[in-house]
Amino acid sequence: MIELRDLQAKYITDENGEKTAVVLPIKEFENLLEDLNDLAVLAERREEPTISFEEVMERLKRDGFL
Repeated sequence: MIELRDLQAKYITDENGEKTAVVLPIKEFENLLEDLNDLAVLAERREEPTISFEEVMERLKRDGFL
């Protein structure tokens, strides 16, 4: 996840010096969009039942992924 302090943001200001827009390198913008999408998926699945780590490992082995 991107830390705000790590962004290479450039701000556009109005005549009063108020920030009105931001310019980011495209890779940082794409990473932010990916993080937003991940958070949206987490929010949508919040109420789904969870399974234990052991069950995950068992399923991965059973399905030939491990």
